[in-house]
Amino acid sequence: MTAAVTTTRLSVFPLPGALLFPRMHLPLHIFEPRYRAMVSDAMARDRRIGMIQPRPATGEPPELFDLGCVGRIAEVEALDDGRYNLVLEGVALFRILRELDVATQFRQVEAELIPVGADETLSLGSRASLELESKRFAEAQGYAVDWNAVARLDDEALVNGIAQIAPFDTAAKQALLEAPDIEQRAELIVQLMQFFGRHDGDERVTLQ
Repeated sequence: MTAAVTTTRLSVFPLPGALLFPRMHLPLHIFEPRYRAMVSDAMARDRRIGMIQPRPATGEPPELFDLGCVGRIAEVEALDDGRYNLVLEGVALFRILRELDVATQFRQVEAELIPVGADETLSLGSRASLELESKRFAEAQGYAVDWNAVARLDDEALVNGIAQIAPFDTAAKQALLEAPDIEQRAELIVQLMQFFGRHDGDERVTLQ
């Protein structure tokens, strides 16, 4: 029997390069008036914001990718000048069904929520390959990393954490979000680190 589709109305925050996964956290600094209004609205209702990437070079307002992640405002700091510092906690992935015609400054969509499964794990070989390539990439980029802390992360936190913070382009980030499982996401991260590592400094190189 096919499970019933759960649909919901979401206010969305289009932000290139910003990924959020269920059970992960994303810090945000909100300063634009339209997104300050979005945060105020979310705080008055259900504390939910849909994080989604805009498609590159698609005009204004930009077209949106279909898949994003619902974040619940877990922490909020309201600054005196109206800006906010937030931490979003990933709740569930969502797929946009249609964009709504609204009077608000911020965009809203009707979306299908994708149920969150159990914690995922990697094979020992995949974990070792990911850690090795991450060390190579971090060294090449000049990043300082506490590898003892990294080793203590569970597989899901490691893979999705790298996907969120890695300096890949928008298309690459979206491919990571859309990977069907953690094994394939880890494999794609390794490939992207190798690809971007070889082309470091060449601003013309992007994934299509």
